[in-house]
Amino acid sequence: MKLAPRLALLLAAAVVTATACAPQTSDDSSSGKDEKSGTLRVWLFQEVNNKPKEKVVDAVLAGFEKAHEDTEVTVEYIPVETRAQRIKAAFNDPASAPDVIEYGNTDTAGYVKDGGLLDVTEEFAAWDEAKDTDATARQSVTVDGKVYGAPYFVGVRALYYRTDVFDELGLKSPKSMDELAATAKRIRAEKPDLYGIAVGGAYTYGAMPFIWANGGELATGKGGSYASAIDSAAAREGIEAYTSLFGDDNCPAAKCAGMGGNDTVTAFASGKAAMAIGGDFSHQAVEAGEVKGAYAVVPLPGVEPGSIAPAFAGGNNIGVLRSTSHRTLAVDLMKRLASKEAQGDLFGAMGFLPTFTDVRQRVAAEEPFVKPFVDTLAAGTKFVPASAAWATIDSSQVLPTMFQEVVSGKKDVGAAAGDAAKKMDDAFGSAG
Repeated sequence: MKLAPRLALLLAAAVVTATACAPQTSDDSSSGKDEKSGTLRVWLFQEVNNKPKEKVVDAVLAGFEKAHEDTEVTVEYIPVETRAQRIKAAFNDPASAPDVIEYGNTDTAGYVKDGGLLDVTEEFAAWDEAKDTDATARQSVTVDGKVYGAPYFVGVRALYYRTDVFDELGLKSPKSMDELAATAKRIRAEKPDLYGIAVGGAYTYGAMPFIWANGGELATGKGGSYASAIDSAAAREGIEAYTSLFGDDNCPAAKCAGMGGNDTVTAFASGKAAMAIGGDFSHQAVEAGEVKGAYAVVPLPGVEPGSIAPAFAGGNNIGVLRSTSHRTLAVDLMKRLASKEAQGDLFGAMGFLPTFTDVRQRVAAEEPFVKPFVDTLAAGTKFVPASAAWATIDSSQVLPTMFQEVVSGKKDVGAAAGDAAKKMDDAFGSAG
């Protein structure tokens, strides 16, 4: 999707102006250098279909190289699955490290603790476009009040449902979590070959809205000091609401306890489920599936009828490594890659939602499928604790283990949540 020529020129001018007006900052890069020419290395994530992304990135790099004489940029697209090892190794080996990286927004705090990301607080504040960044996206690049990158795109989940099944059974899209559960069980009763709603015991980001909608939190605290709240009364209500969807009357535990987010979307896209919680980024997969033309999307309902459950605001950021010897150039490239124009083009190429509220509203007006996700974002989203401990909690499968223990009947909600809370607190304590 290309922006109108006049708008594209205005946006390009805004980037140049912001760059020219950037304050002279103290060079806190570990290299102690700020070279104004040479080669910059960039690592971006490899997508399933990467060619459209490459086209958008190549256009940004062409503009950058034109603006900066005697510079060139090399890009390597790295697998998401091995990003942790590659990026942490780069932190420890500046000679082979890139200058600019794409990274998952849940990785921010851990990378900052490792000393890998450059503090770009002053440059971000001086960037004219940054004022239109949504609050949660801004939070995802912020640790202890300092900014360590620019938001690149945001991902959020909503409720996909089969219009053909709902029409056949005379159903309407659910307006509350109670209605969601009742609707799922009615579908399963009348169509036992379908899951009413596909849910997964390993689908952490699909389960979180149930905790938040019931007033629970994952943890409390700030400034790097957190304590688990997963065993609070409100959080336990949310856990109960989510795990109640597992069973023969909806999604049998034997099949669904081990499912993750991709599994639930695949079940829906292949026609095996009447509903699923999927992201804006799931749209292409659903369109390519058996249910193409027979589904709709609405925000996931909250506890109160007509409300929207808070969703996890996922997505990626663009950051500069602290080891760069090209600080000024690298920060400019970061802003160009994450600019309004680039994010608009990235949406057109990949369907990734922009982090700028004005750009997001525009693409929502142009692409109807985006509206439920934009409405979800507008209703208020949540994020994981800004602690380096989150990477440990996530990789250790603390929350999926908790859900699976309840679903399998090994533990009740209180015992499973209590054990998960202890593991989380151990991780927070170790992170300092």
